[in-house]
Parts: sequence; structure tokens; C-alpha cells
Amino acid sequence: MRATFGRFPSGVTALCATDMTGEPIGMAVSAFVNVSLEPPLVGVFVQTSSTTWPKLRERPRIGLSVLGAGQQTPCRQLAARQVDRFANVSWESGPDGSVFLHGAAAWFDCEIESETTTGDHRFVLLRIIGHDFEAEQDPLVFYASKFHELPNGIPDN
Repeated sequence: MRATFGRFPSGVTALCATDMTGEPIGMAVSAFVNVSLEPPLVGVFVQTSSTTWPKLRERPRIGLSVLGAGQQTPCRQLAARQVDRFANVSWESGPDGSVFLHGAAAWFDCEIESETTTGDHRFVLLRIIGHDFEAEQDPLVFYASKFHELPNGIPDN
């Protein structure tokens, strides 16, 4: 089933915040969906076995960074279990504790709207409080269990 699901290309996001001591906590999430423009909502699917999500859930704000081309290393670090996930990762924090990765293609500053357990994942609906993007930065793409970058010079239809 994993190989079949892998035939659908997706972007990769980093879901991050600072903990109560100001240290960053975060995780990589490839299941991301834009939900609504009004009200502004996005959603992510988080594995129920995640040990990071319970820590993020307690934070007032969560930063969601759409990873950019070339950010394979930070993505792998944020997906790993036994490493310093933010070693050599450039980031900044918003005033309410959201963490945003430098080099990302887009950023969303979010609050948790709701959470629903669905199979072996939780669907987390996030209300967008603020957002920005880097027009010149292409996204990192995950397809067939590998990272890819968009080819240069894709014509605009």
C-alpha cells in the first residue's frame, strides 16, 4: 500500500514551535492540504504514534513551513527520532512561539482549530493567523519515497 500511496507527489512541511523553555520542537509532515480561504484553514495528518505531536499540541501557535528545494537535510532531521532535529537548521521564532525554517517556500502561522483521529493518523485542522511566501523559492517534492526538485524553466500556462 505504501508504494501505491507513494505514486502521489506531495510537498513536505515542517510543523514547529518553541517549547516552554524557548527551545524548538518540530516534525516533518508530508500530508498537508489547503482546506479553506474563508476562514483561512489548512490541515495536516500526523501519525498517532508521534511523540512530538503531543508537545506541539500544547503550544499556543505552531509554524508550518513548506520546505523549499534543497531542504532535504532539514527534512530528514525533522523526521528522525534520535537526533538533534534543529542542528545546523536556520530558523526563527514568531512572537507567540511559532517556528519558521529559513529557505522554505512558504510559511503559515497557525492555531489548532480541531483534531480528529482517523485510522493510524490524526487530522489536525489549523487556522491560519498569518502567512508569507518566497516567490523565487520552489518547493521540495516527495514522490516514490524520494525527494525531488522541480525542473528549471517550467513554462507558465
